[in-house]
Amino acid sequence: MMKFFALTKLRSVSLASAVILPAMLAPAAFADNPAPNPNRRVLIRDITSVEGVRSNMLVGYGLVVGLNRTGDSQQTYFTVQTLANAMQKMGVLISPAQVEVKNVASVFITASLPPFARPGATLDVTVSSVGDAKSLVGGVLLMSALHGPDGQIYAEAQGPLVMGGYIAGSGTNGKEVNSVTVGSIPNGGLVERDASVDLHDFKTVSLLLRNPDFTTAKQIADAVNQEFQKTVASALDSSRVDVSVADTGASSVPVLISRLQNLPLTVFTPAKIVINERTGTIVLGGDVKLTPVSVIHGNLSIQVVTSYAVMPLGGVQGSSLSQERGGRGGPSGGATGAGGGRDGGRSEQGRSENSGFVQNPTAALVPEQSVNVNDAPTQTMRLDEGANVEQLVNGLHAIGTTARDVVAILEAIKAEGGIQAELEVQ
Repeated sequence: MMKFFALTKLRSVSLASAVILPAMLAPAAFADNPAPNPNRRVLIRDITSVEGVRSNMLVGYGLVVGLNRTGDSQQTYFTVQTLANAMQKMGVLISPAQVEVKNVASVFITASLPPFARPGATLDVTVSSVGDAKSLVGGVLLMSALHGPDGQIYAEAQGPLVMGGYIAGSGTNGKEVNSVTVGSIPNGGLVERDASVDLHDFKTVSLLLRNPDFTTAKQIADAVNQEFQKTVASALDSSRVDVSVADTGASSVPVLISRLQNLPLTVFTPAKIVINERTGTIVLGGDVKLTPVSVIHGNLSIQVVTSYAVMPLGGVQGSSLSQERGGRGGPSGGATGAGGGRDGGRSEQGRSENSGFVQNPTAALVPEQSVNVNDAPTQTMRLDEGANVEQLVNGLHAIGTTARDVVAILEAIKAEGGIQAELEVQ
């Protein structure tokens, strides 16, 4: 029996299991690797910001012109109306119904106004299409006002766009790299209104923690008080430390802020594990501690394969049957000339219709299934008292776990109480 494999389907099921058991009292499995010090030395400027010293968001609306027939379509009515309004300001009255906007696109402009920005300072702006424009490549932004949250105009933007993408070809043969409807204008914004904060009016300098923590706030207050040899700072809560300007005796607020931001500090970071199950990303803090725990992990793989083989059916080829019919019809037709002619015609017709496998198929595709089961040996890992993240990761790699397996194992260890840290699943 000959088999010709024409098509193969593969179905596989992978089952991973992990069993978490409290570890028995035994010598430390990883005693040779000392636990790393979870403390780290930083400056106050790295973990805090000064209240009132901040950036402000700016947004505006405008037109990008000079496009190579890649702008908004005629159905984008607000682009047509904006162009007509812009032309009217230039002293040209046109009807919006008669305007072609293939070389024009409506855009939103965004920028960030830094603290202490004075009139005349430049800003980097980002330009994004809001219509159905195909591309902003080669366009120039017309002068547009940038508004702050209070509705006031704080800057103006204008200039040629710098694009980070391009389009090559057209239709089904085209290729687009990165975005061609978002561009930037370096130094394209010009500050028109002073939005800086007057630091001379500060009676108190408030330090805001980027990662709120009561212990860190207390340490900042203690470091400031030790620097000035008296009580000038106090922690109000987990995210704010106030420093009295008058009590420090500083000559100016900027000098005081500079002195505060350069104070060194030992930070105790909280124990935390962040897991992203969608991407398989796992981030573990170096100060995460584990209690004695044993991990038993094994893989069971079931694979079902369906293959198709060509199997003969044992039939007779149609051409042979037709020849046999023709042979039987020949003698009877030979007795009389007319009858022989009619039988002979049917015989020729049978040969032409029955040649090959048309009426009598002799083979068919028959599915065949095979099941393969692979049960890998169980892998065991034990962590003893005082184990840290490095030892956990090394142990999981040693037993051949994948990122998905590590996520399941960490969640199981947390449920068992073996991880002394916050587990955040994204």
